[in-house]
Amino acid sequence: MKTLKRSLLLLLTVVVLIVVVNYPKLNIIAGYSAKSMNSSVFLAERPIAFTDSTDNNFSPINLGTDTVDKTTKTSTTSVFGLLTRKAFYREGLGSVLIDANFDTSLQISVPKRSTPDNTTPFPFGNAAQKDTLFNSVDYAKLNTIIENLFTNNTKTRAVVVIHKNQIIAEQYDTGFTKNSRILGWSMTKSIMSTVFGVLQHQGKINIADTAPITEWKNDARKNITINDLLHMNSGLEWDENYNEISDVTKMLFLEKNMAKQQAKKQFVGKTNETWNYSSGTSNLLSGVIRSKFNKHQDYLDYWYAEFIDKIGMNSMVIETDMSGNYVGSSYGWATPRDWAKFGLLYLNNGNWNGAQLFTQDWVHYITTPTKGSKGTYGGHFWLNAEGQFPDIPKNMFYASGYQGQFVFVFPDQDLVVVRMGLAHIDINAFLKGVLESVK
Repeated sequence: MKTLKRSLLLLLTVVVLIVVVNYPKLNIIAGYSAKSMNSSVFLAERPIAFTDSTDNNFSPINLGTDTVDKTTKTSTTSVFGLLTRKAFYREGLGSVLIDANFDTSLQISVPKRSTPDNTTPFPFGNAAQKDTLFNSVDYAKLNTIIENLFTNNTKTRAVVVIHKNQIIAEQYDTGFTKNSRILGWSMTKSIMSTVFGVLQHQGKINIADTAPITEWKNDARKNITINDLLHMNSGLEWDENYNEISDVTKMLFLEKNMAKQQAKKQFVGKTNETWNYSSGTSNLLSGVIRSKFNKHQDYLDYWYAEFIDKIGMNSMVIETDMSGNYVGSSYGWATPRDWAKFGLLYLNNGNWNGAQLFTQDWVHYITTPTKGSKGTYGGHFWLNAEGQFPDIPKNMFYASGYQGQFVFVFPDQDLVVVRMGLAHIDINAFLKGVLESVK
């Protein structure tokens, strides 16, 4: 009997130790699952069961048990009954992971949106495009290349290919259509960066200026410029590890004000020399944009009025944190067609149907390799400058997000390719096949 008691006590001790050691991870698991479920159900309008079996069905996130209250527009996730997190949906602002002190009854500011143009043909409106057949396009080959993504278990959800402002191929997985909002994850970084391009074009900001960060005024960090932040080579510490408790996971799933996390970090390298990919930097930059407006409402409106709605990305919603900052690192949702419009804006050097949102100089800026990135990164866009993808033109550039969200821009081929899914693909092989289909 004593041996049994000792064994049970030892087992209990081990269980307690496991829980104590892994408790912070439970917070991340529950937070991820609750936020994902809430956005999927209320923003993307997908079924609860579908979300549980797809978006949230991977280890360790699938350890969470989700419940949804459609009356209060909340979702709650529990992990073994040990820890519970809640997310809340606000029309116009999307979903937010909340803490116990968050008052869901408070009236909040939401961005003012323009009326979608449903009469002008795509891409400059949302009506059906005026189809044109290009003799230079091998449609059969192109469709086969795309079909292979959907039949080879790549978890692809959507592909849109645009050539000369014309959709030449488009396909969706079961449960998705051209009207389905899909999370772009870090493609939102490129959206946020573009807001700087618009602000610069309008003379409202100079990216060569030092970053207006209060915490840096009295130390060496005061010399960090907005340009350094856009290039992610501020030299500041940041741990972008999604598999552990890290700076990025704590920011996304624990912090009230995501714009503040990078500002707390110290130097681990040299400014304009040490490249370090950082979602904290992107959210810090979102806060920099906010500082340029006297009213919070003006900050909320600007992104849409001067850029997003101006190019007809009417489906896009960029979610905010509890403090009202746009989560410029990660939380932009839009339909694949609207993500394609974003690519077209860059393909057309900032000109949208006659309106110049930013200059060709800005395109040159975001496609110039950052020091230390080995030719893979520019101004919050990814590059192929050193031939990372050997069969793809080196001047191709792209927005990229977690689990394989992509908007590829091919300047010489007048081509934009969008791929969205839940797993990464062989980018070189896929794009090589597309290029071989479009001569």
